[in-house]
Amino acid sequence: MSSKSSSGNKKIVIGIIVLVVLIGLFAILYSVFREKPVEGSKSITIEVVNQAEEKTSYELKTDVEYLRQAMEEAEGLTFSGTESEYGMMVETVNDETADYNVDGAYWGFFVNGEYCNYGIDTQPVEDGDVFSIVYTTSGE
Repeated sequence: MSSKSSSGNKKIVIGIIVLVVLIGLFAILYSVFREKPVEGSKSITIEVVNQAEEKTSYELKTDVEYLRQAMEEAEGLTFSGTESEYGMMVETVNDETADYNVDGAYWGFFVNGEYCNYGIDTQPVEDGDVFSIVYTTSGE
């Protein structure tokens, strides 16, 4: 019985070691292949499309690396939301609130016509990017 118990413990220890190595490998791969912010001067556009489908555009020349920073620099653009460990969940843009609990509405974020892969705090900004902030309802 002692050899079975010892053999079982060795398998558990080996399993834990393999798991730790795999986690480390995935962390390294993520840091190598994730999108990185671009440093230096960039020209970008931020478009806001409200519930009435009216579009307001903001042209920026900026050195920021992430979308939230660009939004903070855009003259006339206002936004607010709830902060969490994952960054800001935008609820209000230019004094218009999208409340998912009321009517299934939310602010959708796009870069160059595609859904953003990251939240506004970690979405990289590159020269020539066009960001769209669109009032969206869950049925669209």
